[in-house]
Amino acid sequence: MSISHRLAPLLLLLPLYAAAAEPLATPPLPWQELAARLRHTYYTGGVHNDKGCLPPFNCSYPRQSGQPSNPRYPKWWVSEWTMYRVFSGYDKYPPPYASPPKGLTPDDYEVSHGASYYDASYVPPDGDGSGAMMEHYDKRCLPIFPGSNHYSCSFVSLGNKAYFLTYDDRLPGMPQCCQFSLNNHPPRQDFIRHLPYNKAESSHLDNSLQAYSRLVGPQNILFGYAFNKKATRDAGQPGVPPYRHPQSFYFSGDPSPEPNAPIVSQNYDNFRAERPDPARTWDQVAQMCPVKPQWCCLFASDCPNGPPAASDNPKSWATLKP
Repeated sequence: MSISHRLAPLLLLLPLYAAAAEPLATPPLPWQELAARLRHTYYTGGVHNDKGCLPPFNCSYPRQSGQPSNPRYPKWWVSEWTMYRVFSGYDKYPPPYASPPKGLTPDDYEVSHGASYYDASYVPPDGDGSGAMMEHYDKRCLPIFPGSNHYSCSFVSLGNKAYFLTYDDRLPGMPQCCQFSLNNHPPRQDFIRHLPYNKAESSHLDNSLQAYSRLVGPQNILFGYAFNKKATRDAGQPGVPPYRHPQSFYFSGDPSPEPNAPIVSQNYDNFRAERPDPARTWDQVAQMCPVKPQWCCLFASDCPNGPPAASDNPKSWATLKP
């Protein structure tokens, strides 16, 4: 019997074996990797990366005569916060807000909670960048993405790499970990230099604040921080010198029917210069993420080859330009 006749039965079985086998993943081409990396690098005005920050401006705002000096983050800190998703009355009563917002009623906003953790001294094992930050949103995710935010989530930046984590209440089809960006470091301790001082917003709450904000792009997307004007000590930590504590982070959310978040304010509570516990924060990335996580599909522009979470609203963070 010839060799070809002896191999014939095996050749007939090969299509059946191939059909039953797991399909081989095709590794992305270098240009596809580069395109994905660029697509997931978002303009942040210098706060999280240098995209669009060209000399001599460099996305910095030197303080003018008569303006206060810049507050700085402590080297490490922890804070709980209350998030207000404001969907009514914000035109008459804009942020920064007290907690709860003065002038608004409970019918004008939804309340949720979370916490932030920060360590400027952290260096990731792969040496890519520095600093660590985790922002955890309990039961209501950050409402800057189109679609429902009725789930818990965390953003974790370790050096330059940023991850998006979800938990048992995640929406159907969501992974527990995805790669948000490869170019999204935590804010630096002096990050406030990337925002202009806003005298009008600083007058809120009986002139007790120093407010810094921008309206970005033709969409006028708001991005702002308020610090308490008076330097104070941390409660329960008398050894920490007085400093100006952050009061709130306020910004435009996605105004689509869901999440219906034209204005959002995260008001800090018990902000303190305490070093975060890695076991409760950044260690989640190693526990929940594969070595090479899939890219996130949170904005429509994130997913050119697949269905997005929802269609983007024109006033979207994904469309920010310098």
